[in-house]
Amino acid sequence: MERFLFVSCINELGLNCYMKNWILLLLLFPSLLVTAQEEINWMTMNEALAAQQSDKNPKRIFMDVYTIWCGPCIQLDKRTFTNPDLVEFVNKNYYPVKFDAEGTETIHYLNNEYTFPNHKPGLRQQRGQHEFARALKVQGYPSMAFFDDKGNFIQTITGYHTPKQLEIYLKMIANDDYKDITTGEKWENYQKEFKYEWRNF
Repeated sequence: MERFLFVSCINELGLNCYMKNWILLLLLFPSLLVTAQEEINWMTMNEALAAQQSDKNPKRIFMDVYTIWCGPCIQLDKRTFTNPDLVEFVNKNYYPVKFDAEGTETIHYLNNEYTFPNHKPGLRQQRGQHEFARALKVQGYPSMAFFDDKGNFIQTITGYHTPKQLEIYLKMIANDDYKDITTGEKWENYQKEFKYEWRNF
């Protein structure tokens, strides 16, 4: 019935009524304002490494290590990786990589080839994990791995993180602050002094 009222309103009153309806929809559903620029520009690890080689000013790599059966991984995609502040910062400062730790992707990294030779097609939850996930010592999902602008591995963090919780790591790596954090005490002080700016939507 509402659909017919909407069409009738357009037919009788013209474009002005049409615009009023759209304004009302945007007020009720602000998610309609999301654009393609508010999405993380995910790529593969091989694409990110190639970009580091070809770009004049290479960026660091931020990798989301997930599995298709992992519930917190899905929530990370829905709640954290859609945050406008986080999306803008990641796209500007990193090559963002999506990596299925139980997938069949072949990764070429530091003159080595990493695969998942024991992958069983059709099995939702695999036994074991991709060789590259093992190389990164991934022990839980989701995990997020960081690499410097030359592709060297820095660290991983494990578990679901809100945008605000992830902000400190993304900025610490992007600004090279991690190089000065060499003790537990320095890390505690860094956390106390860090100024959070992102909101959890």
